[in-house]
Amino acid sequence: MKQKALTGLKVLEMGQLIAGPSAGRLFAEFGAEVIKVENPKEGDPIRKWRIVENGTSLWWYVQSRNKKSITLDLRQDEGQEIIKKLAMEVDIIIENFRPGTLEKWGIGYEQLKEMNPGLIMIRISGYGQDGPYKDKPGFGSIGEAMGGLRYLTGYPDRPPTRVGISIGDSISSLYAVIGALMAVYHRDVKGTGQGQSVDVALYESVFSFMESMLPEYDRTGIIRERTGSTLPGITPSNTYQCKDGKYVVIGANGDGIFKRLMTMIGRSEFAEDPRFRNNATRTEHAEFLDSTIEEWTRSLNLKEVLEILDEGKVPAGSIYSIADIVADPHYQAREMIREVSIDGIGKLKIPGIVPKLSETPGDIDWAGPKLGQHNEEIFNNILKLSKAEIDRLIEKGIIGKSEEIKV
Repeated sequence: MKQKALTGLKVLEMGQLIAGPSAGRLFAEFGAEVIKVENPKEGDPIRKWRIVENGTSLWWYVQSRNKKSITLDLRQDEGQEIIKKLAMEVDIIIENFRPGTLEKWGIGYEQLKEMNPGLIMIRISGYGQDGPYKDKPGFGSIGEAMGGLRYLTGYPDRPPTRVGISIGDSISSLYAVIGALMAVYHRDVKGTGQGQSVDVALYESVFSFMESMLPEYDRTGIIRERTGSTLPGITPSNTYQCKDGKYVVIGANGDGIFKRLMTMIGRSEFAEDPRFRNNATRTEHAEFLDSTIEEWTRSLNLKEVLEILDEGKVPAGSIYSIADIVADPHYQAREMIREVSIDGIGKLKIPGIVPKLSETPGDIDWAGPKLGQHNEEIFNNILKLSKAEIDRLIEKGIIGKSEEIKV
């Protein structure tokens, strides 16, 4: 078995819900030892989100795969002392509390780096660690709104809508991991031995994906608006209805691709038409081109449309539901539909690993752990706490009692 890319890296995850834990998941998938800290009584709230089976959310098994779970009350002094000890043993800490919370508990970055100068701390929050909004509560949905994404999502004659997943949190988690690995490179490869804080704001993560929106506004005063399924200035690129009522997405905005598309739909006269010579001139006639293309797609079923466009090497695809994804042979060939065994449930399908590394690939070693499943391993083997000390901490409620652990 090939060694994973991040084997040997130790990560302490003190976040909950989505953004912080999603970053922890990426580290864990590629071999880092990720120790997740949870409240002794309830654990991470995501354990109970959406569809719950046998007492645990199905989402949990994806979000927390390959992680180790310990229970610890961070609001108690002795819980904070244990975090300080763990901070001496890890490379990276992930936290997504409101700014100032860890400092109030005596376990902020400046406090912990005095004990471990090489420590890297990922700090994910709604608005960042400074600025006038830093103390406001922030969620991914608010970041999507403030970052500009929701303003652009939907149709111009309807209210702004959302993408059907927590996209703002997921984007932030990617930046968190990228930033932390940059910090690891600076510390270890450059040999500085210096840790640092990685400050990720949800709204900034979303804003960074807004392409040319800012310079266009700066130079022209244009405010990009909601445009439904079209992408203004990129022509043709849209969603078109087929004869059977299904939809096809066609992206033919490249000059050569556009010519192939026109040939495949029986409008070869448009392939050399000077009105459609390049993207800029085509955009002037976007409505005409869209109606021409949809006139063709409406004459054929989706399957026929895709066969013809595939033959012409024109980028096109149907809009997949999760049922379509599970049945798709390409998803299966790329191992993007994986199965794990869960106690009390049996076999469960979960998404595969992204990205795919040729020499140090990630993998799924186990699904999300039971609450406090790794208490003994971490507190005994890593912190060298005696059984008597662990029993005392359990008695004080700093570590959850076994009967309080809801699985």
